[in-house]
Amino acid sequence: MSASAGRVLILVENLSVPFDRRVWQESQALTEAGYEVVVVCPQGATHDTERRARLANVEIHRYPLRPATGGPLGYLREYSTAVGRSLALALRLGRFHVVHACNPPDLLFLVALPLKLRGAKFVFDQHDLVPELYLSRFAQGANVHYRVALLLERLTYRLANVVLATNESYRRVALARGRKAPESVFVVRSVPALDGFRSREPDPELRAGKQHLLCYLGIMGPQDGVDYGLRALASLRDVYDRTDWHAAFIGSGDAYKAMVELASQLGLDELVTFTGRLPDEDVLRYLSTADVCLAPDPLNPLNDVSTMNKVLEYMAMSRPIVSFDLHETRVSAGEAALYATPNNEDEFAQLIDRLLDDPDERARRGEVGRRRVETDLSWEHSRKALLDGYAHALAS
Repeated sequence: MSASAGRVLILVENLSVPFDRRVWQESQALTEAGYEVVVVCPQGATHDTERRARLANVEIHRYPLRPATGGPLGYLREYSTAVGRSLALALRLGRFHVVHACNPPDLLFLVALPLKLRGAKFVFDQHDLVPELYLSRFAQGANVHYRVALLLERLTYRLANVVLATNESYRRVALARGRKAPESVFVVRSVPALDGFRSREPDPELRAGKQHLLCYLGIMGPQDGVDYGLRALASLRDVYDRTDWHAAFIGSGDAYKAMVELASQLGLDELVTFTGRLPDEDVLRYLSTADVCLAPDPLNPLNDVSTMNKVLEYMAMSRPIVSFDLHETRVSAGEAALYATPNNEDEFAQLIDRLLDDPDERARRGEVGRRRVETDLSWEHSRKALLDGYAHALAS
């Protein structure tokens, strides 16, 4: 397909691009397939700060956005600002054949609607199930905010010509709750590009004088389980009498400060480092040195059906994983991980202890994980599904 016949607008709200690896992979795949790709996203705080950029033939327009603080009203302010600025940019950038909206939030259909009225097809890239995200993040039950989230999701599904789901659980929701036709829902997994995820030489300094390094990589929000991971590490120290390890928590989020304070309250200051967000090369140094990687996401309505990016990144780096027993984590990791009873921190600590004592098991599970992302879960499968989804949208 020629570029002139396929101009694509990708809308992202919760991360900047190319920092959002999934969106960046999709953008590159579409560009390589002959599409002209334009991305509209927020500016990053310490990265992706330019208002305009052109990278690898992808045109990027960024707008300033202050992340929400507080409860639902804070998110309403953030999202209304993002929708307004995205819409202003989208209308100024001309006509598009496809508008591709990446949630959350499920409000970007408001930007897509006027473009669809101009003839564009709408592709809904469902990164999160927002109703389940609300239940998991705020624990306030099926109140009016939850019902609004369901309504916005329903409107987004209704407008979409094609839905891109991150796994089979999300696809089932699109078919059942979204009432989408099976032929219009495509599974595009968030799989790391393997060329960039290859082990480096371990860096002993990252172990901070200890024998072993444990790593957590990812967002630190209320639903992401960093608190479970920290309490498990306190149990590893107190119940299993182990202090031959150091743990690095890589990433940031709106629970970051609270997690630093919790680590201090648990007496883990000498055993745990919070790095904040790091450049990719530094992330790879940590993962190359790690003996065990942590996926302490607790069981909740969102996590059980979501594919965790960190799990696939650990697997790409041939690292063994300890996780709670969540459905989609098992689907992705298989034998690359050991699984604790959901939300049982002592059992989580026991499995870390087991892996630290068994280098052969660590190596075997790491090899299994790398093999899975090279074969069954490879980006080539998802790349084909992405392009098939676009072909379906344009033909609909």
